[in-house]
Amino acid sequence: MAGFRGGMGGGNMQNLMKQAQKMQEQLQETEKLLDDWEIVGTSGGEAVVVYMNAKKKIDGIELDPKVVDPEDVEMLEDLILAAINDGYAKADAVYKEKMAPFGGLGGAGGLL
Repeated sequence: MAGFRGGMGGGNMQNLMKQAQKMQEQLQETEKLLDDWEIVGTSGGEAVVVYMNAKKKIDGIELDPKVVDPEDVEMLEDLILAAINDGYAKADAVYKEKMAPFGGLGGAGGLL
């Protein structure tokens, strides 16, 4: 085998390590972006609004006073759940789009 020197080839290994480090940095930047991305879930014609990030961490909920009826708590519960689910669906779409280049490695290499 002409030209075979044995071993892993130092230059190739260094390039591979640099690429891995660069990908790790890009992944960390994307994770930060997802933490800061604001998702707004709504229901009832925006009578209930839920704010969260693209990792589904809920930051706040706004209720239109018109939907706060002590005689119909079940309706309010349904509206809140619908707004959360709307936000989750939007967060899933953003997460999948932003994490696609990493093969879904988000959250500590997919461990979380």
